[in-house]
Amino acid sequence: MKVPKAGALAAVIGLALTASGCGGDSGPKGNLSIGIKFDQPGVGLREQSGTFSGFDVDVSTYIAKELGYKPEQIEFKRVDSSDRELLLQYNEVKFVVASYSINDKRKEKVDFAGPYFLAHQDLLVRADDTSITKAEDLNNKKLCSVTGSTSAENVRKNLAPKASLLELDGYSECVIALQDGLVDALTTDNAILAGYAAQKGNTGKFKLVGLSLSNENYGIGVKKGNKELQGKINAALKKMVQDGAWEAAVKKNFGSANYKNEPAPVITTGS
Repeated sequence: MKVPKAGALAAVIGLALTASGCGGDSGPKGNLSIGIKFDQPGVGLREQSGTFSGFDVDVSTYIAKELGYKPEQIEFKRVDSSDRELLLQYNEVKFVVASYSINDKRKEKVDFAGPYFLAHQDLLVRADDTSITKAEDLNNKKLCSVTGSTSAENVRKNLAPKASLLELDGYSECVIALQDGLVDALTTDNAILAGYAAQKGNTGKFKLVGLSLSNENYGIGVKKGNKELQGKINAALKKMVQDGAWEAAVKKNFGSANYKNEPAPVITTGS
């Protein structure tokens, strides 16, 4: 069983104790720890400057504001696909906004707010590769995905059982493997792939095949049983759609990739 990163829990406790003695007279005291991806351009990315960008970052910031937190109180913590549940269970983050698809297996361990975005699984290939036009073409080819994601399992079990699968810790590593010819394709959600294809330095190198291999309803993970927080996040998401901030965040983060997003999904959790 994978355990949280060494010292992380102690650091969070220390931060909470330090922050509890300061702050203004209004709003929650202390920091709000939010789990996001650090390596997904357009979705959740830690820039070299130490700042954060992406759709999940904008959604997180909006929710934090609705919960009463100021931007300087937000502490973004890195999560990987394989440890999102553990970070919630160990109280290292208050909630997770990390291209986190809602499914029955995950709902056994955490509760979800949302969904707040609908993506579809697709394939990213090199721009000059014409041999892959459908999932079945991956048979006898090398496919990369991230440990703990649902995308690789879907391909291996249902679409191309003869594909050779390479699972790495992050999508950035998969993009490098694809660029270097170590794998033939990368699979995950089209929003994530579009972010990589549009990233500075990658223009013209890769292309999306344009498939809809699954429906991925992104939810916001909260600790199992925290219905109060789940309800507050759902209310914030509804407001974000109604006031136009959701649509603005989509255009800001995915517009340059010529990505056609689905409309904001209806919230189905917590009822």
